[in-house]
Amino acid sequence: MLDLNDLRVFEKVATLKNFTAGARALGLPKSTVSRAIARLEAELGVRLFQRTTREVGLTTTGAALKDRCIEMMKELTATLDYVESLTETPRGHLTIASGAGFGINILSEQLPVFLRRYPEIEITLDLESRAVDLVAGAADVAIRLGPLPVSGLVAVRLGEMRRYLCAAPSYLAHRGVPKKIEDLAKHDLVEMPSLGTRARAWKFTKGGVTKSIAPRPKICVNEALAIYRLIAHGAGLGIISGYVCASDLAAGRLVHVLPQWSAPPVEVNIVFPSRRELSPTVRAFVDFMKEVNVGGRWIS
Repeated sequence: MLDLNDLRVFEKVATLKNFTAGARALGLPKSTVSRAIARLEAELGVRLFQRTTREVGLTTTGAALKDRCIEMMKELTATLDYVESLTETPRGHLTIASGAGFGINILSEQLPVFLRRYPEIEITLDLESRAVDLVAGAADVAIRLGPLPVSGLVAVRLGEMRRYLCAAPSYLAHRGVPKKIEDLAKHDLVEMPSLGTRARAWKFTKGGVTKSIAPRPKICVNEALAIYRLIAHGAGLGIISGYVCASDLAAGRLVHVLPQWSAPPVEVNIVFPSRRELSPTVRAFVDFMKEVNVGGRWIS
């Protein structure tokens, strides 16, 4: 069976092209290095070096093994670093990117709990509406709502965000309560701007039946919290995420319109660049978010 230490010795000698220099770099006697190379050659049944009185050169087989050894040693070092990191206490700085609505309504409640559990972590919370570039290091981890584009990022699904068609009591008293999906065309609607030339479709399901409309918004706004505020102040009807409107629905400040019809939920994922390079701090946050959100009051 191959000895990984012998491969490590071979990689160093092959890189430096000198047994003495390799021994010095490894802090080993030259005789120990020579025996390691001899064992490796005997185990493989091939010569790895062409030895002369002046220099050491690699055979064709030796050159091929050297290239693979370099990559293997990198992978082994990364693996050992990762295993060692599992025992580390999460500490240091963590940058989290999120949409404003989720950050204000969810993370502002949950991060104090997280920091009490991990007091050596410091957090920067980026609530820009743009999707930050995680690969470029703009953030360590991000909360993403909706379908994810194809990318090299790792995604951990937290669940689905429930959404509700809502209106203020004052608006409904003035304009009437819709009785069916088709009635929505007669009402003032508040919505995000459409993507491209097509209007953003509203879809609703009930008992396996799906209906959709292409709304013609009275007001378009590109921020979900602004949509909520406009609806709450009587501007019209709109679809609001449950984490924003739940308390208003319970208190009667908003009305769930057409409650027999369900608006499609939105995926909620936490994303980060790579599992292999996951730091203890990012891992702690990902595990915490799964613990407190999956099956929770905002996510189903």
